[in-house]
Amino acid sequence: MRLVIIGAGFAGMYAALSAARLRDIQGVSPRDLEIALVAPEPTLVVRPRLYEQKPETLTAPLQEVLKAIDVVYVQGSAETVDTKSRMVDICDAKGAKTSLSYDRLVVATGSRLFRPNIPGLAEHAFSVDQLDDAIALDRHLHSLTERPARNGRDTVVVAGGGFTGIETATEMPARLRSIFGNSAKLRVVIVDRNNAIAPDMGAGPRPVIEGALRKLGVETRLGAGVASLDKTGVTLTSGEHIEAETVIWAAGMRAAPLTAQIPAERDSFGRLLVDRDLRVPGVPGVFATGDAARAACDDVGNYALMSCQHAVRMGAFAGNNAAAELLGVAPKHYHQEVYATCLDLGEAGAIFTRGWDRKLELVGGEAKKTKQQINTVWIYPPQAKRAAALASADPERVGEV
Repeated sequence: MRLVIIGAGFAGMYAALSAARLRDIQGVSPRDLEIALVAPEPTLVVRPRLYEQKPETLTAPLQEVLKAIDVVYVQGSAETVDTKSRMVDICDAKGAKTSLSYDRLVVATGSRLFRPNIPGLAEHAFSVDQLDDAIALDRHLHSLTERPARNGRDTVVVAGGGFTGIETATEMPARLRSIFGNSAKLRVVIVDRNNAIAPDMGAGPRPVIEGALRKLGVETRLGAGVASLDKTGVTLTSGEHIEAETVIWAAGMRAAPLTAQIPAERDSFGRLLVDRDLRVPGVPGVFATGDAARAACDDVGNYALMSCQHAVRMGAFAGNNAAAELLGVAPKHYHQEVYATCLDLGEAGAIFTRGWDRKLELVGGEAKKTKQQINTVWIYPPQAKRAAALASADPERVGEV
């Protein structure tokens, strides 16, 4: 029997850990149930931190962890999935192609930044979506020192006032000062079509976020979107033109394209609709998890967000349940009633909220300590020691806050 997991992000990593954990509990040999993880590199990209400086350091190796738990790593990108023949076609970095059969499949392919067809966006905008994107932005920022301090050289426009946009914008003043020096006349502007910053955060935390933006000197342009970009900067739908040599797009996510190959229903974000066991209805043998899945968290109408917090727990349930079907064990229904948000606000600290209504619990320095603990410890892979790695993947305990 073979269980194939596509993706080495947070959901894919925990799917592998959890499936191996159940296999171990049931006393089944890796020869009798092979668990294979397919990804371009045996590396976890710590994506929630890509707004920070030195993004090339924000990865964690997975090879030794996978070896410790007897998970086979298959290097390459999954190009096609045939759910009728239960085959995955894989292409490696050199263009060589192989096929891998599966008895159960976990789709953990994550998400990608949504880039609409705005004139100049593809040519002139940066992002912090993927590792290569964040590295390109960092190199661009450092290259600006070779240009004269005019024509928007020291201006950064961030398109998107959600979580990623706010964390990117509030980190930017310190990043720019480290490059240009304390005397530079920095300007950071957030642009968002909504009439309020952080629309998903609600009225409780918003005054703290607005205060942090004022403290850092971050401007906002609300109720306006990006109409076009060119080498001089960005033109808004309001007609305003902002001179800027750096525009960062941080507005919207979509499930990775591979989900479109699964013959099943998807939501407006491209996520596969799944049942409470994270199966894809109508497609035997296929599970979806993390940003690739739209899953109910509870019985009162809350659904998993495209976030690391949900991905790790969803991954653990998906891996467990895919292995459970093969081993004849009862599945565990995915649930995640507890939800917390920790939003970085750069040198202004952070905020920590709990619950779907986002009740504010910590602000400033105390919240910043929690954010640093999350970013540098909690979301990293477990130690490459079999017992500890397997213990970390109990679905009922993963992702608790």
